[in-house]
Amino acid sequence: MELVAGSYEQVLFGFRVHREPATSGDRETWTPVADFTHHAHTASLSAVAANSRFVVTGSKDETIHIYDMKKKIEHGALVHHSGTVTCLKFYGSRHLLSGAEDGLICVWDAKKWECLKSIKAHKGHVTFLSIHPSGKLALSVGTDKTLRTWNLVEGRSAFIKNIKQNAHIVEWSPSGDKYVVVVLNKVDVYQLDTASVSGTITNGKRISSVTFLSDSVIAVAGDEEVVRFFDCDSLVCLCEFKAHENRVKDMFSFEIPDHHVLVTASNDGFIKMWTLKQDKKAPPSLLCEVNTGARLTCLGVWLDTATNEKASLPPATEPSSEQPKTIKKESGGVIQEGETTEPNSKKSDLTGDSKKPTKGNSLASARKRKMTNVSEKKRKRKM
Repeated sequence: MELVAGSYEQVLFGFRVHREPATSGDRETWTPVADFTHHAHTASLSAVAANSRFVVTGSKDETIHIYDMKKKIEHGALVHHSGTVTCLKFYGSRHLLSGAEDGLICVWDAKKWECLKSIKAHKGHVTFLSIHPSGKLALSVGTDKTLRTWNLVEGRSAFIKNIKQNAHIVEWSPSGDKYVVVVLNKVDVYQLDTASVSGTITNGKRISSVTFLSDSVIAVAGDEEVVRFFDCDSLVCLCEFKAHENRVKDMFSFEIPDHHVLVTASNDGFIKMWTLKQDKKAPPSLLCEVNTGARLTCLGVWLDTATNEKASLPPATEPSSEQPKTIKKESGGVIQEGETTEPNSKKSDLTGDSKKPTKGNSLASARKRKMTNVSEKKRKRKM
């Protein structure tokens, strides 16, 4: 397995985790070993996601970079968005969803790296998105103070809820029967069957990350050193522990045989791995830690075992033979809310090739493609 973390310093860090079997009387030891650092983005990193083959990163430079973790090379860059890429979510091995400050949610083919759908999702920024475990629904929140449900089977907007505040996180539970919406320091717990709030969890400081540890227990981190575990039904804080010396920026949890692991990343530069107890009222134990020396912004874990490999989004996310409905606007053919379009393949194509990355090659081609896109937009405006 590999820990991957993005930073304000524009660098992506990769650490391979070595596991040494337990010797007599001792427990198994986990050791993170530096594997790579890569400086491909020209601004701070804002999002990272991983599937069984690739790691993708989003940045304030408006690009998404793709890394082939099997070959340890940069695979290319996606330059469809015109705004900070705020969220990246894989579904299985075939699809990636991206959201950005341009208000778009894009559905990508994670094999050919083509943009299958581009949805004008929010009137403001898309701040976060989450895919239902079934792959049939997605939720998004944005700076237009709405929570939106997307029907991925038909590729359209299914429901819009005015939440009266700008939420910055939304997350499905593992079973998909509930979801949480985060506004500032509050977590609203929604039940899927009623689409209404069943309770609210209040944290001490503004929340930066949440992750479900089980269907009923959620880990909450914010602008402080502490991580708290809450029960989503009783809304009670089960336990809290000091995880870092500075605010916790991101968390990720996963299960492997014999271990339920929580990974945390902080502004203090540390990535830490914790093993969770069966009883979530007991604080977790530290497995290992590593200091990157950077101000970390986002975190992912690449598990080199094929998980959910066959899962893919429903057929509606595939390119349609019918001509999509578009409405031309000054911004260059942006579609209306909830409608979808298939973008020009030149725009969504990969930049760079599968050679080993250097600081120049892939970045230069990404810039070149970006400039081409910008000039195309200017031409359209003149017309």
